[in-house]
Amino acid sequence: MDTSIERKPGLRAFLLTVMFYPLMIAWTIVGIVCSPALIAVLKIATGWEIARVVRYWIKVHGRGLIVIVSPFVRFRKEDLETIPLPSILVVNHLSFVDGYYMASLPFHDLTFAVGAWPFKMYWYTTFMRLARYIDVENVAWKDAVEICRRAASKKGCVLFFPEGHRSRDRRLQPFYSGAFRMAIETGLPLVPLCITGTDILLPSGKHWLHPADVRLRALPSVDPAGFLGASGPTRLCNAVRDRMSTALDEMRGTAGGSGKGGTDP
Repeated sequence: MDTSIERKPGLRAFLLTVMFYPLMIAWTIVGIVCSPALIAVLKIATGWEIARVVRYWIKVHGRGLIVIVSPFVRFRKEDLETIPLPSILVVNHLSFVDGYYMASLPFHDLTFAVGAWPFKMYWYTTFMRLARYIDVENVAWKDAVEICRRAASKKGCVLFFPEGHRSRDRRLQPFYSGAFRMAIETGLPLVPLCITGTDILLPSGKHWLHPADVRLRALPSVDPAGFLGASGPTRLCNAVRDRMSTALDEMRGTAGGSGKGGTDP
């Protein structure tokens, strides 16, 4: 059964849409123009390596989107403070804006592991490569592991979208095994993240935005040590997917209720 939600644009959706695109384009242009100077200042002030500085700047950019849509979006964060550092994160994928909402995580040193197509957005490509994001379709596995280990050595996290693409019917799609294999090989705890509401805010394949309740919840971390052996990645993948599916059903069933986290602009 198709569980996607079709909504006709109303007045608030119209206002959100006509506000969002000009502001987002302006914010992106300002960020690109100002980035060389700001990255240089952050580099000098913090002493961080360039990749970490750029990841911090990307978080600032993501926060900008959250602020832009905040008059029309109620955003709740749940249990994000329980995420161990370092760790491997996996999150379900509903909308183009999911990545921006990762800027609400309570740390900035986050390396994305994504497919090839985001690297083709030329206005972001340079930043993604400077940030040492992982192109899972083209990077050698040993290089991906090395990037992950390096991030972990500095208490950073690596985030995967295990479905590989946005779901068009809200349901979890089959998972790829890369994140789970990475967790087992590096020994890092794996943290499932569940996001809801972004499929209403900006549905996959659509251009109209709609007011929405967005929730981002961290589930308890999973120790990959219990999933060794040849079948380990598959067993870990299935266990995490089952937990995420249950949590997403619960979150959608109580979308109007009180969450454990606060609201965030």
